[in-house]
Amino acid sequence: MTNFIPIFPLGIVVYPGEQLNLHIFEPRYKQLIQECYKEKKFFGIPSVIDNRMQDYGTLVGITEISHVDENGEMDIKTRGDKVFRVLEVIKEVPDKLYSGAIVNYPPNNETGSAEVMRRVVNSIRELFKMLKVEKDFNKPDEELNIYDIAHHVGMSLQEEYELLGLMHERQRQEYLKRHLTRVIPMVAQMESLKEKVKLNGHFKNLSSFNFE
Repeated sequence: MTNFIPIFPLGIVVYPGEQLNLHIFEPRYKQLIQECYKEKKFFGIPSVIDNRMQDYGTLVGITEISHVDENGEMDIKTRGDKVFRVLEVIKEVPDKLYSGAIVNYPPNNETGSAEVMRRVVNSIRELFKMLKVEKDFNKPDEELNIYDIAHHVGMSLQEEYELLGLMHERQRQEYLKRHLTRVIPMVAQMESLKEKVKLNGHFKNLSSFNFE
């Protein structure tokens, strides 16, 4: 399927199923949101990295306009729908302030490995424990997918974008598993270093070396 969508490029990665709150203040995007909300249409958020709009993004729908100021600025709630790929950017849309794009929607296999997912979630719990962070994903662990947790494991924007371009849940699971395998030992070393720094200057109770 190929179609035209209005676009709102942002320096973030949005995943399918993600709930995203936005403050809208630019005239072109106020027009975009007003039209999409009135006509119950989706719009696209392609990722911008290093001041360059990327090929992949996520189609989002407006679930609520929470607040509108006198000047037309607004707070909105959106929800990610599906990943798209930009085929052509339409910078000037007739009679519109905003831009658009011709996009298609790559097939996205959402079936992964329950066992790999279990290990990934356990690794995330371990990471949170080390960082003394508490997070609730608002879903039972067995219902989680990679999109639900990808923003919570300390990936860079580039890494989050790379994951967005993976069109199979099994690939996404392996990507996150490799990331956690790399990050957790680094965090463990940092925690060890922090403990050593805390001990510096304290009286130490150490056994002496015994010459025999």
